[in-house]
Amino acid sequence: MPPVKSTQPEDDSPAPGRVRLAPGVEIAEDALDYSFTTSGGPGGQNVNKVATRCRLRVRLADLPMYSDAIQRLITLAGSLITDAGEVLITCGESRSASMNRETCLERLSELVKRAQVRPKIRRATKPSRGAKERRIGEKKRRGDIKKGRRETE
Repeated sequence: MPPVKSTQPEDDSPAPGRVRLAPGVEIAEDALDYSFTTSGGPGGQNVNKVATRCRLRVRLADLPMYSDAIQRLITLAGSLITDAGEVLITCGESRSASMNRETCLERLSELVKRAQVRPKIRRATKPSRGAKERRIGEKKRRGDIKKGRRETE
């Protein structure tokens, strides 16, 4: 019997026309709104002529994530969230527009990955009986040591 071929692609690349932001989170390329402006920083006179600063806008509604992950993303992004419900990421660190574009996408990807992680629920615990006894015993030993240092009358 011949081996069964998987319908999954062999490499872990996203579908055509889509961008993978995190495992299980892919977004259509046209949902990512890039705009370029002139930037400060390195580049000499070039910064006055060439639009290299990248601004990436993504609507929160376009991100295929659970609502609790969206809430964590809003908390993590903080001031990067606009009143219109968009994530706004800006990068002008490089002289290259394509490098700045990639940096914006990496920053968005990092935010989405961090928002995907559910925080561990803290469960209140009590110290064991043995732990309480050890603590009290140590306190008594310390008190005895200090009592031995006192001058006797």
